[in-house]
Amino acid sequence: MEKTLAIINELEKEGLISRYAIGGAVGATFYVEPLVTFDLDIFVILPAPPGTLLTSLTPIYDALRSRGYQEEGECILIEGIPVQFLPAYNPLLEEALTEARETMYAEVPTRVLRAEHLLAIALQTGRPKDMERIALFLKEASWDRSLLSDILDRHGLKEKWEKISK
Repeated sequence: MEKTLAIINELEKEGLISRYAIGGAVGATFYVEPLVTFDLDIFVILPAPPGTLLTSLTPIYDALRSRGYQEEGECILIEGIPVQFLPAYNPLLEEALTEARETMYAEVPTRVLRAEHLLAIALQTGRPKDMERIALFLKEASWDRSLLSDILDRHGLKEKWEKISK
């Protein structure tokens, strides 16, 4: 994964990504025991060309194809790792990316979503695998209850949290 993250850092330096952070199951492994996953979820904020409302992943995929990387389903295989680029599509994800924590993976600088944001995103998404991740976080991870409470308030998730955290 070290080489994969180095390539993603290059994409950011080239301006194809404004900001990125690791999320999903791989992001959760920075806080809890590894979960079964088949890809690396990279949440991104994309630069918006002046005068446009929509952004596209096409420039990222074109840049990676020009380096010899191939698409595989909904992912692109970078140095043997299936990577799924996911644009920040709502205020919670935008906030999570802005507040992602800087860390190192081996010798490569990267960012990972904070535990509190991973919890809130899992709650908002609400799939069975997200509920499993929440249960794992509640059991194994260290996280800031006050920060999580603030995030849940800001994004209208407090009631949903109260239902599942009893």
